[in-house]
Amino acid sequence: MMVRVTSCRKEARCIAARANATTSSSSSGPKVAIVGAGWAGFGAAKGLCEALEGSGAQVTLLDSIPDPTGRTKMVTASGKPFEAGQRGFWKDYPNINRLVAELGLQESEIFTEFTGSAFYSPDGLEATAPVFGDAPEFPSPFGQVLATFDNFKRLPVSDRATMLGLLLATLDLYRDEATFERYDRMTAAELFERCGMSKRLVDEFVAPTLRVGLFKDPSELSAAVSMELLYYYALAHQNSFDVRWIKRGSIAESIILPMADRLVQRNGLAIRGSSRVNGVDFDAASGRVNAVRFTDYSSGSPVEGVLDDLDAVVLALGAKGMKAVMSGSPNLQNAAPELVRASQQDAIDVVACRLWLDKKVPTLEPANVFSRFEGLRGAGGTFFMLDQLQKDSEAELWAGDEIQGSVLACDFYGADRLMALDDEGILRLLMEELLPAAEPGFGGAKAVDWEVRRYPGAVSWFSPGSFSSRPPLETSVRNLMCAGDWVRMGDREHGSKGLCQERAFVSGLEAANALLGNGSLGSSGRNANRATVLPVRDDEPQVVLGRQLNNAKWGALASLGIDPPWLSSEQ
Repeated sequence: MMVRVTSCRKEARCIAARANATTSSSSSGPKVAIVGAGWAGFGAAKGLCEALEGSGAQVTLLDSIPDPTGRTKMVTASGKPFEAGQRGFWKDYPNINRLVAELGLQESEIFTEFTGSAFYSPDGLEATAPVFGDAPEFPSPFGQVLATFDNFKRLPVSDRATMLGLLLATLDLYRDEATFERYDRMTAAELFERCGMSKRLVDEFVAPTLRVGLFKDPSELSAAVSMELLYYYALAHQNSFDVRWIKRGSIAESIILPMADRLVQRNGLAIRGSSRVNGVDFDAASGRVNAVRFTDYSSGSPVEGVLDDLDAVVLALGAKGMKAVMSGSPNLQNAAPELVRASQQDAIDVVACRLWLDKKVPTLEPANVFSRFEGLRGAGGTFFMLDQLQKDSEAELWAGDEIQGSVLACDFYGADRLMALDDEGILRLLMEELLPAAEPGFGGAKAVDWEVRRYPGAVSWFSPGSFSSRPPLETSVRNLMCAGDWVRMGDREHGSKGLCQERAFVSGLEAANALLGNGSLGSSGRNANRATVLPVRDDEPQVVLGRQLNNAKWGALASLGIDPPWLSSEQ
């Protein structure tokens, strides 16, 4: 495999694997390029590197950001730490939890305790989400109902009871492929109405949950994907929705960096930062992809490069990245029309902020959701008290400056109408409207430092009818795989639907397994030990029985043309 770049570049060109920056073409092992260094890309790299250890394999991971490993910290203009969005780690993340153990890391050092969260509206506290922990478990969904009975501060029980119709629909979701597709074509808002859910329940709890979980309003989300997420609130195990956070620094620093170092040192993984992939070459004669073209920006000036003689490629990209790669891959467009459809999917804008305040503001919970504020302009909003979540490393949050007060991470999802606000406008929205309404103590606080960053098209949009257009893990081109939280995994589907980090990581492992098993990597791949993917916990017996009874009933009635009431009005 040749790595051709037409000028010298700085040492940072290949941050985590300088020794592998120019790979010898004399190796007889498989040669694979992975495009995208998120959880999916590193999952694919881990699966391939460990399976092909000792075979002379050359695995290269490319990403447009300067340092995908997290070794170089992301900081603000004043040098304080910044992370693009806070992401939680749910109880049912078995493969990420195993990764932490494999890396010799202690969960108590990496993660916070499982924490509660609070929902706030202009009227004040609306609801809290508890931590179930090791409390006595009751059968789902009764355990969730009992444990949260007093957690809704304003929503009447009569409104909460209207959730029952949605639970019945959720049992019907996987009756068969055609049924799932019908739910996918519906909007979540349509489903909620047909299921008899009260408007108040939707407005005050369900919609805010979806806006920060799937990043859009129910009227713009697939009903099927919305049910997959809400399943974890109501039908999974009682403690499935317990969530914890990174205890120190960022996810990249805490988990990705140790994994990257291990793969580089043990397995020779080459990691190329500042490398924006422009296209993937497809050879019609062989029916295979064989090269990745990229632009290297590490020297300050764009330099064109190519990885060729490839045996396989993994595209671990979201919709925005897929659009860029496919637009520069004309031959591949003809060979894999499903990737053209995927590249036409829309994505969601995100605005991420950090605030350093002049006083400590105590809050009920460290993780919080904004609900029903006009100033959100339809976006979902969250705020996290980093000084509470990362209290053991509070000095690092201030980066050497005197510790004065609370430090907040505030994120907005589906933020297309907020993107137009200038930075000062975002700051005023937080400090004058949103935060004081949630906790009056913010009213007397001032921001002594702050930063706002915008990320257009940053996250997947699970719009109505989008399921069939999402990229498949195994594409029409035998040696080309896709990975990411939005891929359709087919027979390799994992139970972590709706849990983005775990599903993305698993999809990467499964993309590696697919390449190892389909002959693309020759005898080295066929003889390799594939990555073991841990399943999430099985559904509880009463949920399994409920699905069986539902399928038997509506399967029989479907033959007579009779649908469930929440499907019967489908257009």
